[in-house]
Amino acid sequence: MSSKNLILSKIKNLAQEEKPLPEIPNFETPEDLLETFVNSVKLNKSTLISKMELQDLVNSGAYPKVYSGSKLIEDLKTFTLPENPKDLNDLDLAIIDGQFGVAENAAIWLEDENLGLRAVPFITQHLVIILEKSKILGNMHEAYTKIGSQFSGFGIFIAGPSKTADIEQSLVIGAHGAKSLRVVLV
Repeated sequence: MSSKNLILSKIKNLAQEEKPLPEIPNFETPEDLLETFVNSVKLNKSTLISKMELQDLVNSGAYPKVYSGSKLIEDLKTFTLPENPKDLNDLDLAIIDGQFGVAENAAIWLEDENLGLRAVPFITQHLVIILEKSKILGNMHEAYTKIGSQFSGFGIFIAGPSKTADIEQSLVIGAHGAKSLRVVLV
């Protein structure tokens, strides 16, 4: 018998009484979800903008290559999404819809259906997420419950521009994703 099988058989033969899982407490949710979400967006170094500001941003010419997969605010893209994510290496601005947001930390849940390609929120220089105000949840416990009740092939929480710091505590913005995150509430 191999050592692995020996260890596994000893574990299976352990006499342990079954114990119930701990009860999950009911965590408080903020009273004003919208206000808490807006404050959390600012704390994450993101920017809240209006629909008009988004349209001005796209029309300004500062971002030549704009992809929009948004169904909430249409007609903002300047090119069609390629089949291969490698062709997105010079994407200036991506605009996508979030499924829901979390008030306590401004994390926004994104799924395949709104991304077009999974690489979009990571490869773009700047990211805009459009979120319906009615889809703001209080905390991550509510968010995980919501995620667990539906099927998705891929999902990610994004809560601000990409940032990292090394041992010397040098902050780098845009190291693993977008350099900026703007949020539009509709």
